[in-house]
Amino acid sequence: MRDEATVQLLPTCLVGELKPETAEASVRLLEALGLRVEVPLDVVCCGQPALNSGFRDEARAVARHAARVLAATEGPIVIPSGSCADTIVHRWRELAEGDDAFGADVDAVAERCSELSAFIAQRGGPAGPVPGTGRAAYHPSCHLLRGLKGDGPPRALLEAIDGLEVVPLADEESCCGFGGMFAVDRPAVSAALLAAKLDAIGASGADVVTACDQGCLLHLEGGLRRRGSSVRVRHIAELLDGGVPE
Repeated sequence: MRDEATVQLLPTCLVGELKPETAEASVRLLEALGLRVEVPLDVVCCGQPALNSGFRDEARAVARHAARVLAATEGPIVIPSGSCADTIVHRWRELAEGDDAFGADVDAVAERCSELSAFIAQRGGPAGPVPGTGRAAYHPSCHLLRGLKGDGPPRALLEAIDGLEVVPLADEESCCGFGGMFAVDRPAVSAALLAAKLDAIGASGADVVTACDQGCLLHLEGGLRRRGSSVRVRHIAELLDGGVPE
């Protein structure tokens, strides 16, 4: 019988290496829901960077290892990233084609995976009231919006933060310009997309910009800092964990 009281938190590479506060907030949110949180430390990456760079054999090796580790765990797998969740749920199936053992692990893992905001929303939201002040703009990351079709849960969770005004963002569904390796391969296009997104954030009057993917948020934060903007950047887990910081 599957242990629904235990969840596996897959922090992702960017969160684990650069933004551990997002993982910490995720753990607190999940524990407040009465769940026991485990982190499968043997998972090093979902393989997306290699896959997007054309290194399919290398991506397959990384994904096969991760799938084997996750298949041996118990409970739902929660991922604070639409990008990584989409890779596991959809793109791992491409990599597992022709490999029955790998494919069986992928099937067992994919059905247990949820992006963090979707997982929390499915359980009625955070365990208690979430305080908030100021104005927030939400950026729907591409993989969450188009790959997972998961735009509703994060918006609903943000709207439920007491005292927080969610302001519209012009052309909000356009890419921020990060796109993983795309930002390296197409720097001029990436910079143009980022500039348009930063203009929209500035025009929105937001005090904070949030999203469900640290890749997007790191890209936006770098651009805002270079512009000298006072707009803060926070993963949705951090807002749900404690509201918008002063």
